[in-house]
Amino acid sequence: MNYISDILYWISTGLLVPVIVLLIFFFCKALLLTGSFFGQYLAIRRTAVLLGKELDRLNRNNVMALTEVLPKKNPSLVVVYMKRLLEADSTAMRQRLLAGFEIEADKDLATSKTLGKMGPMLGLMGTLIPMGPALVGLSTGDIASMAYNMQVAFATTVVGLFSAAIGFVTRQVKQRWYLQDMTNLEFVAELLNEKQAEA
Repeated sequence: MNYISDILYWISTGLLVPVIVLLIFFFCKALLLTGSFFGQYLAIRRTAVLLGKELDRLNRNNVMALTEVLPKKNPSLVVVYMKRLLEADSTAMRQRLLAGFEIEADKDLATSKTLGKMGPMLGLMGTLIPMGPALVGLSTGDIASMAYNMQVAFATTVVGLFSAAIGFVTRQVKQRWYLQDMTNLEFVAELLNEKQAEA
């Protein structure tokens, strides 16, 4: 039984370095995600103001006028798909574009989802792994070893939770953005379908 316990101990302590490396990687990803999220927020605000005014007065007779209003150099995902939607000449192609938008939106949410789920897992692993050596240090009176291991345990928890918090917040906000964009795209697609049926 001691042999099995020793094997489990070696495996768990061997996982500490990969867990710490992954936590540092996720922390860097969280910082990059925060920067890109802010840039995306500014682009979406500009687009939302423009599209909100235009979509309110849009109908099947003037739907193609939206092509002239859309900004030429806007990298926003909804603008790109709105242009493609207006150029599409069949209902099937429009449905394909709407599905493509959902896939692209899901890809953009992937980093936030990963951070939100993996951050706490790695943080918990990084907390529990050093606790074994810390307890051994406590039992042998090695306070310096115990303090070091407790420091590692607390640091990994904080980094994991920070990464998860960034992932959770960005995912929640982005999901609302993409839901609004999807609603707008479906509205334009429906107007184009009505225009095509009328012709």
